[in-house]
Amino acid sequence: MTSPLVAIVGREISQAEGVRGEAFGAGRRYSDAIHRAGGTPVIVPPLELATESLERLLHAVDALVLHGGGDVDPRRYGQEPTAPKLYGVNSRHDDVELAVVRAFLTADKPILAICRGIQIMNVALGGTLVQHIEEPGHTQEFHPVSLDDGSRAAEAMGTTRPARCHSYHHQALDRVADGLRVVGRHDDGTIEAVEAENKSWVVAVQWHPEDSADVDPEQQRLFDRLVAVSR
Repeated sequence: MTSPLVAIVGREISQAEGVRGEAFGAGRRYSDAIHRAGGTPVIVPPLELATESLERLLHAVDALVLHGGGDVDPRRYGQEPTAPKLYGVNSRHDDVELAVVRAFLTADKPILAICRGIQIMNVALGGTLVQHIEEPGHTQEFHPVSLDDGSRAAEAMGTTRPARCHSYHHQALDRVADGLRVVGRHDDGTIEAVEAENKSWVVAVQWHPEDSADVDPEQQRLFDRLVAVSR
């Protein structure tokens, strides 16, 4: 059986071993989880994509993972920066990921959006973000999440109450974009999962399932389902 190709938009990184100068890259845990699920990860450098190149990418790959990273520039959702702790804002990352996620949504290809990924998807569709939340319970914390019964996230994970979701974020969804439906929340009310309505399989989570997917079947099943629906 052919292994589905799963695109990951990479990051500009200032240091890397084994190469000269600056580099592009992506966290290995995402690729490992995709590989365990039977998919083949393909890292796409965060370079400007012409319309023709973006169309070719859509035809070449079967699914998309949007992964964690720095903050989305608040100007992308109509606000001026106000939070004192904004970090990692990169216009090239924003440009490429906004274009890619819009293209994949239009083409109705499977998407798993993680942490920054849920935020960039919300912004791409016209939603806004809370620029800074109180971090206790959301930074380097394992916590449960309540998922709606019958949601794609719950069906994939095999539970409506995944017990150990690892969070590392200081922003969250504020106004949810049209076309997205909230299906998961933290016990404190923070939005933890959304799904795209009228799409075949588009799931976005605020936590990092890749961090523990190698030892936690509930988290790995998100990647398993992504690859399964991509075949």
